[in-house]
Amino acid sequence: MAERAVRVVIGVLLMLAGICYSSWLLEFVFDVGLDPIHSFLSELEAPDRPYRDWFEDGDVLAGSLSAAAALLGLVFLPPRRMFSTVGWVALAAFGAATVGDSQSPVSCVPAPAHPCPDEPSGLLPQLHHLHALTSTLAVTSIFVTMIAFTLAARRYGRWPIVGTVGLGLLVVIAIATVWMGLSSILDTDWALGVAQRIQIGGMSLWLGTLGVAVWRERVPARITV
Repeated sequence: MAERAVRVVIGVLLMLAGICYSSWLLEFVFDVGLDPIHSFLSELEAPDRPYRDWFEDGDVLAGSLSAAAALLGLVFLPPRRMFSTVGWVALAAFGAATVGDSQSPVSCVPAPAHPCPDEPSGLLPQLHHLHALTSTLAVTSIFVTMIAFTLAARRYGRWPIVGTVGLGLLVVIAIATVWMGLSSILDTDWALGVAQRIQIGGMSLWLGTLGVAVWRERVPARITV
């Protein structure tokens, strides 16, 4: 397969993955019965929620498309350098974890302003679920992906948009993640739902940014570490 064609395919896959990972925006179109200020996005896929299939399918597609793009990047895109290789591997892990995440939903995640009578409470109550493992793996993997590709962009002179726009998105995502973590640890009402939606929205935009960067790259950087 011609390298240019591979870049186009990977770019399209990543941009579609970013769009599918934004399926949660449909909560503002459909009546899902959740308060976006305090609810978690995983609750959109709870078995008793209306339109849950839309959100579950969005995550499945996002994960599958991300994993496919990562495998193509690993196999077909030269040159192979440490940071870019780590980025592709982490992206594949994110894809797999996101698919797993969609298959292990929770019915409700307790928060100070969002009680769940039938769910455990306390420090990080979401850790009582298998969903916590898949979510943690997905978030960790995408952070490794973003950091690795940012370093690759700056070290290797590739994907300049990842080193600028992508870096800005990474900072916003990191702030939202710290916001979520502190709110959970301190058991306070800091609008966890808003923080998570900023986090996931930023990740969606970052996937699209990487897609644009790969699509637009014309000549592989021929450098040494």
